[in-house]
Amino acid sequence: MMGLFRFAERLSMLLNRVGALIAVVLIIYMLGHIMLEILLRSLGKSTFIMDEYIGYAVAIMTFLGLPYVLERGGLIRVSLILDRVPQKYHWPLELFSSVITASCFIWISLFWLQNVQRSYSRGVTSDTLAETPIWLPEGAVLIGMWLISLTLVVRAIKIVLLRSRYLANAP
Repeated sequence: MMGLFRFAERLSMLLNRVGALIAVVLIIYMLGHIMLEILLRSLGKSTFIMDEYIGYAVAIMTFLGLPYVLERGGLIRVSLILDRVPQKYHWPLELFSSVITASCFIWISLFWLQNVQRSYSRGVTSDTLAETPIWLPEGAVLIGMWLISLTLVVRAIKIVLLRSRYLANAP
């Protein structure tokens, strides 16, 4: 059981690092595209796709970067409740928030998956000059949803395992 959990935890961490790396590459891409657009517009030209592609990049970057930030404890936490509860009772609240949030992301991703499949099967493209297949950015966001779901499930299991290990070693 612990071996399977350790594998899932390592896999989640690896995938989160890949997602974070892609998010960083997207930030660099956005900087480059914006700089190119500034240069081109100063010459009276344009790529005509900056708004669209920067929008896609922001959405993808957000969803692929979020799991890594969660894993590292970098998300903003509202400590309104935790500050008023003794430390030994934090784990049930952490577990509850992880399970509820994972459930929400999994549920939303099921609908998003249908949307991606529909966009792909119908050949939906953007209404811009680029005519980007919409399933591409939607699919990248879906992968981010799955990564955050996996990270939250691993986090919930870790809370339960650490709590049960603590109880087993208690006098």
